[in-house]
Formats: sequence, C-alpha cells, structure tokens
Amino acid sequence: MKIHLIAIGTKMPNWVTQGYQEYANRMPRECQLILKEISAEKRTKNSDLNKIKIKEANKLIEAIPSNCTIVALDIKGRSWSTEKLAENLENWMMSGRDIALLVGGPEGLTHEIRQKADQLWSLSSLTFPHPLVRVVLSEQLYRAWSITANHPYHRAG
Repeated sequence: MKIHLIAIGTKMPNWVTQGYQEYANRMPRECQLILKEISAEKRTKNSDLNKIKIKEANKLIEAIPSNCTIVALDIKGRSWSTEKLAENLENWMMSGRDIALLVGGPEGLTHEIRQKADQLWSLSSLTFPHPLVRVVLSEQLYRAWSITANHPYHRAG
C-alpha cells in the first residue's frame, strides 16, 4: 500500500523537509509514504480567497491517484487517538487500496473535497501551520505503523 500525502505548498523550510523525511524514510515498503506537493495559488491583498481555494481544490483532486481511499485533513473531521490511527492504518492496508491524504492551503478545503473524501480527519482542534502538518503526519503514521508491527517505537503507558 502507498500513502500519498498530497499537500498544497512547495519550497518548505529545511526543518520541514528533514522532519518529514525522517519518518517517511522509516516507513516500510509495504506502507510507503509519498509526498506530492501542489503549488499554492498566488495570494495578494486583493485576492479572491474563495476562488483560490477552489483552484487549489481542483489541483488536489487532479493529483489523487486512481482507486485511492481519500482521507481529507480538515478541522471538521474526527479527531483520532494514535491507537485509532493504527486501527485505521490496519484497515487501509487490508483494503488493498492506496490512500490519499489531502492537506489544503491556508483557507482549508472546499465542500466538494469534503464530500469526495471517504474520511475526514482532524489532527487537532488547534490550528497548525501547514508545513508542520507534514511533520506531524509522517511521525504519527510511523507511530501507528509501529503499533501494528509491535515495534518498540510507540511506548504509551
């Protein structure tokens, strides 16, 4: 199974790239994490943010590989514990389909993407900077995999 992390934003700071890669590289081949960066639309003081959100949503949709389970990261989604993420990861792996994790731009996701998604996942009720989401996601996916594989990385008590 491949997990496609499809995210708006390119040219991330080194700490983001390094943090993401640290955990993406730890993922086993049977649960490979692949980042697909989508360029953000240019924003100015007078930009129509709704039009920008729609353009970015269309780019996200176009980037989804065929036959993927779509999981949209959205503040309106369900909050999962690490153990619930591990359970979901196991279910995704058993489904035989790849996963597409969608991370929108600063204005979030459109209603269309929320409707298209098989699951809505909220990392937190806090608002994170979008670059940080990549690092948190990769670490949590690695942690979830470590639970499913009985790897000692996850040491919850």
